[in-house]
Amino acid sequence: MSDIHLVSPDDVRTIAVLGAGTMGHGIAQIAATAGFRVILRDIGSDLVEQGLARIQRNLDQGVARGKLTDEARAEALARLTGTTDLVQAASQADVVIEAAPEKLDLKREIFQAVDRAAPARALLATNTSSLSIESIASVAADPGRVVGMHFFNPVHIMKLVEVVSHAQARPAAVTLARTLGARMGKTPITVKDVPGFASSRLGLIIGLEAMRMVQAGVASAADIDTAMKLGYGHPMGPLELTDLVGLDVRLSIAEYLSKEIGPHFEPPAILRDKVAAGKLGKKSGEGFYRWPDGVKEDAV
Repeated sequence: MSDIHLVSPDDVRTIAVLGAGTMGHGIAQIAATAGFRVILRDIGSDLVEQGLARIQRNLDQGVARGKLTDEARAEALARLTGTTDLVQAASQADVVIEAAPEKLDLKREIFQAVDRAAPARALLATNTSSLSIESIASVAADPGRVVGMHFFNPVHIMKLVEVVSHAQARPAAVTLARTLGARMGKTPITVKDVPGFASSRLGLIIGLEAMRMVQAGVASAADIDTAMKLGYGHPMGPLELTDLVGLDVRLSIAEYLSKEIGPHFEPPAILRDKVAAGKLGKKSGEGFYRWPDGVKEDAV
């Protein structure tokens, strides 16, 4: 284990977020709103600009709803910059949070580059929702500075961050991740590095069973969601949540957990069929519901 001390929580000034998509732009937003300088990086300038534009829209909505002042919005936007240069982003950061697609090989490739570019005292975190943190961390010269920081969609609204430890993680890295999560307005929980952690395992198993019920004609997607909201107090039903997360994302996680944990995570045919047809949820306009112009309508 490295004898280089990690940056202290009070000394974190700059956070690099790698990935400007659904999760990345949300993480960048809450970090900037919390007072950190943020560098948002993606592989193409168009993707970076789209991410920054989504942050602008979210902040504008926050002002319109009275949750944010004009001054706070302007200050948050002033803290944000975008780039396509991974080395430039990582080299300036006290903390790097990766939010790339859920592909283990891709994340390991990114962390190899980040490990070379980031300062030795920087915390490195992955936003993966189910993949092995230890496997991702193993490509780093100092795996102890790598942890999971699993945020939830939409990031600027959901209150939880799942901090994932692993066998080689330094206690200081876990503590720093929890502290940062709290500074970003989240409630951190700490879990071990097991497939699906805590939240993905529990959330996915409910979602998959809800899909099987739709497939079997037990009830409509809307009625199943209503049952979970009114009967169990869930703020959102499992099928609407699946549409927001992305059916392709849930399929990928289900396939991984089925292999790692067991057949009760085997994806149902309805999920495979919808993904094959390009019905990925809100981002494609249709999943278990229709989403014209991003607004939920009747269940399909």
